[in-house]
Amino acid sequence: MDGVLVVDKPEGLTSHDVVAAARRALGESRIGHTGTLDPLATGVLPLAVGRATRLIRFFVAADKEYDATIRFGLATDTYDITGAPTSRSDVVPPEDAVRRAMESLTGDYLQVPPAYSAKKVAGRRAYALARSQTPVTLAPAPVRVTRATLVDVSGGRARVTLSCSAGFYVRSFAHALGELVDTGACLEALRRTRSGDFTLAMAVRLEELHDPARTEACLVPLAALLPHLPAVIVTDQGRACVAHGRELAEGDYAPPSDSPPWVRLLDATGALLGIATPGGRPGSLHPALVLM
Repeated sequence: MDGVLVVDKPEGLTSHDVVAAARRALGESRIGHTGTLDPLATGVLPLAVGRATRLIRFFVAADKEYDATIRFGLATDTYDITGAPTSRSDVVPPEDAVRRAMESLTGDYLQVPPAYSAKKVAGRRAYALARSQTPVTLAPAPVRVTRATLVDVSGGRARVTLSCSAGFYVRSFAHALGELVDTGACLEALRRTRSGDFTLAMAVRLEELHDPARTEACLVPLAALLPHLPAVIVTDQGRACVAHGRELAEGDYAPPSDSPPWVRLLDATGALLGIATPGGRPGSLHPALVLM
C-alpha cells in the first residue's frame, strides 16, 4: 500500500498514537504523520503510507486551516486548557476589541512558540525542560496568517477560523489574543480542517482503518499526490534513468514551459516515479527522490 490516508484524529491521542494504531490496523510499518497535532486537537492528520513516506517533507511544509475555540479570562502555562493556570480574570472582552486584536495577529509576523512544545533548546525538547521547571526561552519564528475570521463571541469564548503557514501555533495565537485584550486567554478546543491538499472531506475515522475496503477507497494514491508541482512525462529511456538515479537529458522527458525548482516525474501511464530538481547541465533534470 502506497499513498496517503487522511485520518480524523480523535481528541486525547498524540499523533504518534495514531501512527502506532494505523500500523497495527494495516500491518504496515512504513507509516508516518505529516504534521503533529496536540492531544487536545482533532481533525485532519494525513498519514503517509509505504513509499509515500519519502514525500513527508513536502506535506509538512503545507499551509493549514483550523477551527479554534479560545477561552478568555484564563491563561495557562501550556497556552491551552490542559495547562496549569497562570492568571484569571472575570473581565469579558467586547467583540470589537477581539476583532482589533485578531487583525494585529494577521499577516506576516514573528510568533513565539509555547514553552510546552517540541521545539529544541540546546538539543532538548522545550516541553521536557518546561516540565522540569527549567526556564525556557524560545526564539520567535516567522509565520503567516492569511485569514483569521471571528465566527462568534459569546460566554467568554471566541470561535475563530484560521488559515496559516506551517509551523504556526494556534496556542500561541490564543495566548497573544488574551494579552492584547487584557484578559488572558487559552486554547479550549481545536480542529484542523485542512492540511495542504488534504481536507476533512477525505478523512476516515481511526477505527475504519480495520476495514480493508474503506481503507482502499480512501487512500490517496502516489499519482494524485503533490498536484501543485508541475509534472513531466518521461520516455522509456528516461524511466530507466530515474530508476538508477541518473540525470535526465532533454530528450528523456517532455520539458515544462518554465524551470520550476521541483517537478513530478511521471511515466506514460501516469505513475509517479519520483521528484526532480534542475540538473547540472542546461535542460537536464536530477531525480532527487526516486519512488520506483
